[in-house]
This record gives sequence, C-alpha cells and structure tokens, in this order.
Amino acid sequence: MALEVKPLTGAIGAEIIGADVRDPAQFDTIFQAFTDHSVIAIRDQHITPDDQIAFAERIGPININRFFAKVPGFEKIAMVLKEADQAHAIGENWHTDHSYDMQPAQCSILHCIETPETGGDTMFASMGAVFDGFSDGLKDTLRGLKAWHSSRHAFGAKARVQDEAAQTGRIGNPELATQDSLHPVVIRHPLSGRETLYVNPGFTTHIDGWTSEESAALLNFLYSQCTLPEYTCRVRYRPGTIAIWDNRATWHKAINDYHGHRRLMHRITVEGPGLSAAMAA
Repeated sequence: MALEVKPLTGAIGAEIIGADVRDPAQFDTIFQAFTDHSVIAIRDQHITPDDQIAFAERIGPININRFFAKVPGFEKIAMVLKEADQAHAIGENWHTDHSYDMQPAQCSILHCIETPETGGDTMFASMGAVFDGFSDGLKDTLRGLKAWHSSRHAFGAKARVQDEAAQTGRIGNPELATQDSLHPVVIRHPLSGRETLYVNPGFTTHIDGWTSEESAALLNFLYSQCTLPEYTCRVRYRPGTIAIWDNRATWHKAINDYHGHRRLMHRITVEGPGLSAAMAA
C-alpha cells in the first residue's frame, strides 16, 4: 500500500495510511506532513518501544519527562495510563506540552497500546489558524507582548496533594516543578515560518509587565477563541495509532469519556529550539 496523507479538517490535522515509521525512506514524507498539518495520526503501527525511540530520535533528542511515570525498562518513554477504576485522565484540560521550559518541546509522539472500543480521543487546536483569525489591531498588540509559563501550579506539591494521578503514581516528582519561562505571545514557527499564538491555559500564568487582572482579561479572551470548532480537529485512536503533534503550533486535551475502561499510551517528547518572536526577522 502506498503512503497516503489525508487531511482531517481545513485548519489542522491529517491521517496517514500505509506508512511504516520503521522505514527511514519514509521519514521525510512523514515529517513534511507533520510540518504541513501540525498533527498527524499514523495508522497501524504495531511497533516495539525501541522502534518508537528510534523514530523519535530521527526528529531530535528525546526529552525525558520529569513528572510522568516511565514505561518499565524504557526511561525515554512516558506512560500515559488511566485504569478502569480511575476517574481522571491525564491532560483533560487544554494545554501545550512543556511550554514552561526555556526551550519548549518540538513535538510529542503518542503510541496507542490499549484503548476503549469508543472514547478516549484527543482534541487539537491550531494556534496558527487562531492568530490568522484576529483583527490586524489585535495582531499588532499581541506581537509586542511576552508571557510567563510555569510548571509549579500544575506539577508542584500544592497542586498534587489531592490529585488522583499523583496518588496513583502516574505523576510524581513535585520537587522538580521549578520551571518558569518567558516566551513571545506570538512566535515565528521554527518550521513553517507561520505566525502562531503561543499561550495556553495549562501553563501560561500572566502577560509580562501586566497586572493579574489585565492578564486575565486578555488571556481569557484569547482562550475563548482558541477552541472554536473551525480551528480544531479530533483524533480517534485504535491500537497501533501513532499521533504526533507540534507543541509550538497546537493545543490539545484528552477526552475523558471512557469511564470503566482502560487506556494505555506510550509517549515520547522531542526537544526543540528556543522560540523567536514573530516580529523578528
């Protein structure tokens, strides 16, 4: 079967049929689809953890996650798990992986191992399409701003006291949640060159130099626009699906609609470069 790339929506996402991530000869085509669509779902990849690591390392160095439990025997792979008797899924709220790092993650690679018959999808939103939809006046305002991002409120000790994921060992190491980073509110995307909104409700804390009230007013407006249906897509998993998303270009959230069923994913996060403001040459 020839490799086929099928867009999921007009704004974001594509499904790839007939690929084999173990084949280096297909890598350039797969990576171009990732660049073009920001999110790709590669079907029927029944691979080993070593295969997933080898594919990820073709993209770049692997970031070993500070907080997620690891797949036994594979330090480079985080385990994204919800057991049938657990109420909460990891990543239920809209966010962007690792925006709290000085050099945020380039992409995340999620290999579906076990999933319910229905449910357990992931929603994605295009931050490039969102920015394109703003007025010229708002675009000019946003280009001049920077925002702070932090891991403390999400993964620190205070946040995790009553958290089921921490109590069940799926998330840990709260003492390592010390990251605070300042990034442009609008970046020039490192691959596509597209102007892209770069704030998210999971980790952005405030606009640099603004009061908390001013920040909240602007950020809440931006967030209200980011999940409009025309900017989103939904990826449905089945065992063997690999989803890859660009953390500089998207938000995502896990849909927790499979209570009483088990869902297991293996996730690798790939390092990325520092981010440049859109106004930069």
